[in-house]
Amino acid sequence: MSALITRELVALDAALGADKEAVVRRLAALVADTGRATSAEGLAGDALTREAQAATGLPGGIAIPHCRSGAVTQASLAFGRLSPGVAWGAPDGPADLVFLIAAPEHGDADHLTLLTALARALVRPEFVASLRAAGSADEVVALVQDVVAPQPVATAAASAPAATPAAAAPAAAAPAAAAPAAATRSLVAVTACPTGIAHTYMAADKLTAAAQAAGVVLHVETQGSSGATPLDPEVIRAADAVVFAVDVGVRDRDRFAGKPVVQSGTKRAINEPDVMIREALAAADDPAARRVPGTTGGAEAAGTTGARPGTGTEIRRWLLTGVSYMIPFVAAGGLLIALGFLFGGYQIVNDDPDVEGQSYALSWVLNNSFFDLPSASGVEGLNDGFLGYLGAVCTVLGQAAFGFLVPALAGYIAYAIADRPGIVPGFVVGAVSVTVGAGFIGGLIGGIIAGFVALWISRWKLPAGVRGLQPVVIIPLLATLISSGLMAVVLGRPLAAALEGLGNWLNGLTGTAAIGLGIILGLMMCFDLGGPINKAAYVFATTGLTAALAGEGGEQQLVIMATVMAAGMVPPLAMALSTAVRPRLYTPAERDSGKAAWLLGLSFISEGAIPFAAADPLRVIPSMMLGGATTGAIVAGSGVELQAPHGGIFVFFAMNGVLVFLLALVAGTVVGAAAVTVAKSIGRPKADVVPEDAVDLTHAHAATGVAAQPVRA
Repeated sequence: MSALITRELVALDAALGADKEAVVRRLAALVADTGRATSAEGLAGDALTREAQAATGLPGGIAIPHCRSGAVTQASLAFGRLSPGVAWGAPDGPADLVFLIAAPEHGDADHLTLLTALARALVRPEFVASLRAAGSADEVVALVQDVVAPQPVATAAASAPAATPAAAAPAAAAPAAAAPAAATRSLVAVTACPTGIAHTYMAADKLTAAAQAAGVVLHVETQGSSGATPLDPEVIRAADAVVFAVDVGVRDRDRFAGKPVVQSGTKRAINEPDVMIREALAAADDPAARRVPGTTGGAEAAGTTGARPGTGTEIRRWLLTGVSYMIPFVAAGGLLIALGFLFGGYQIVNDDPDVEGQSYALSWVLNNSFFDLPSASGVEGLNDGFLGYLGAVCTVLGQAAFGFLVPALAGYIAYAIADRPGIVPGFVVGAVSVTVGAGFIGGLIGGIIAGFVALWISRWKLPAGVRGLQPVVIIPLLATLISSGLMAVVLGRPLAAALEGLGNWLNGLTGTAAIGLGIILGLMMCFDLGGPINKAAYVFATTGLTAALAGEGGEQQLVIMATVMAAGMVPPLAMALSTAVRPRLYTPAERDSGKAAWLLGLSFISEGAIPFAAADPLRVIPSMMLGGATTGAIVAGSGVELQAPHGGIFVFFAMNGVLVFLLALVAGTVVGAAAVTVAKSIGRPKADVVPEDAVDLTHAHAATGVAAQPVRA
C-alpha cells in the first residue's frame, strides 16, 4: 500500500492563501499535481462542500478539511504549515497547521483506517508540537508515517479506531482505589460525522480522555468510514447514561432507548469533552433528564417528568414534523400538475364531456396511449396529440401525489406524538378529513387526536398472551376507530364549514384587503425563515393551491401561492446582495454564505438566510420582514397567480404575471438589503474582530423548523 503523504504533498511556512478556500484549493492542487487526483477543482469543491456543513478548524491552530471525492484516485494527505495562519472557525484563533485529508469516493478500509489514525493523533499535543518544530518536508512525512503506520500489538490500542476505547483506559482504574464510587460510573457514547473520517474519531478520543480524567468508564462506538463495531448490549444496559456526539443520525438508536442522554455535534465533543462528560453524569442522576426515545411510545421513553420541553415547544415539534413530511408530496404533486398545465393546457383538469365523472386528464390516461394519442377536437385551452397525453399523465400523477397531502400531514403529526403506533390512525384520520371536507385544518386536529389516542393505548398493560397483538392489531384498530370516528361524526362538519368560510373570504379579497393580506404573508414568511410561522404561511398557501388545482378553490388561492413564494425568496437574496455591496460588514464565513444565498433565494429556500439571522437576529430579521412585506404587498395587490408550490424562478412557466413577480422580487430584495446594510452599519463591530465561527449553522433547522441560534465554542 503506497504512502499517504510524500514530500511533494508538504508545504512549509508558506502563505497558501488569504482565506481557507484559497488554502484548500492550493492543497488540492498539490494532490492533483502528484497524480493522486484527476481534478484539483473537483477535489477542492468536495472539500469545501464538506466545510460548508461545519467548519473543520480545531483548537490549537489546527484545521483538517477532509472529504470523500470522486476526483481522488489514491488516498492522500496534503499538509501546509501556514505563515501567517488563516481563520478556520476555531474559537481560539487562526489555524497554522492544515491537513487536507483526501479519500477516494469508495475508499478501501485500510486507507480509511490510516486516515482516521492521523485524525486521532492530532488530539495529542506532543504530535502537534513536533509538526510545528519540523525542519523539513521529509521530517513531516516521517512524523506522519509514524502515527499512521501499523503499530506493534503492545501499542495498537492507542491508534486503532476501537469501538470501546475504555478497554485501553488503565488510567481509569487508578482513581478506583481512592474513589470507588466514581469508578462504578459507566457511560456509553456514539460519535459520527458526515464523512466518517476525522471528527468521528477525534470526538471519540477526546471524550475517552475526558472520561479517564474524571474516573469514569466510557465505551465508545465510532460509526465511521472504517466500520463500526456495535457496543455490547450488556455494556449498554449497564451504562448510567449515553453521549451522542453526532452530526448525522445514530444507527440503531433503539438500542439505547430509555437511557438518559446528552447530545451535541462532534465539534462540541472535541472542544468541550469534559463538559459533556459532566452533563452525562448529571443526567444519570436526574430522574427527569431527557432520555433516548423508543419505538413503542415516544413520549414515555423520552421521559415525562419536569425536564420535558414546554407545551408550546412540543406542539410546534408535532406540527413541524407533519409539515416536513408533507412538503415533498406538495412539491412533487404541484410541479407535476404545473407541467400538466404546460403540456396539456389549462383545461386539462376540467371534466371530459365524453366520459362522465372523469377529467380530460384521467380519461385520456385510461383510454389512450402513446400509440393512440388523444384528440382535443379543437377545444380552446386544451392541447392534443403527444403533448396533450404527456400533460394528462403529469396531471394524473400530480393529483395522486396531492391525494396524500393531508393524510401525510396528519399521519406524521401522530407519528411525532406516539411514534410508529400513530402512523396508521393518523393517515386514516387525514383521509377521512379530506372525505368530509375538513381539509388541512381537519388534518392538523385529527393528527393530534390520533397521536394521543395511539399513545394512550400503547401504554395499556395488557396480559402477556395478547401483548404481541397490541402494536399490529389493537392500536391501529382502536386508535383509528376513535380518532376517525370523531372526525366523521363530530368534527368534520363544523371544520368543513369553517374551511369553506375561509375560502369565500379569501376569494372576496381585492384592492386594499389583498395588499394587507400580502403584507401579513410576507411578514410571516420572513419572520423565522423556515420555522413554524414561515411553515404556517406556506401550508396555508399550498393547501389553497391544492383546492384551486382540483377546481374547488378560487383564483385568489393562486395569488396567495405566488405571494408566499415571492416573499420567501427575499431573505436569501437580500442577504446575498448586502454581502456583495458591503462585504466589510460581514465575516469571511458570512461572505461565503452570501455567495451560496443567491441560488438558494432564486430556488425559494428561505433557510439560506439562517446563518445571518442566527448571528445577528435583531438587525437581520426585521430587515428581512420589511423586504418580504414589500414583495408580498406588490404581488398580492397585482393579482399574480402561481400554479406550482415550489421552485422559485424555475417554475415561471406556471405563473401568470411573471414580469410583475420579478419586479416585486427585485423591490423586496433591494429594500431588505438596504435595511440590513444600514442596520449593520450602526454600532456593528468590524468584521475583522468578529470570530469566523460566530455561526455554526445546524442543518437540523431545516428538518425541525426551530430557529437556529448562534453556536459559540
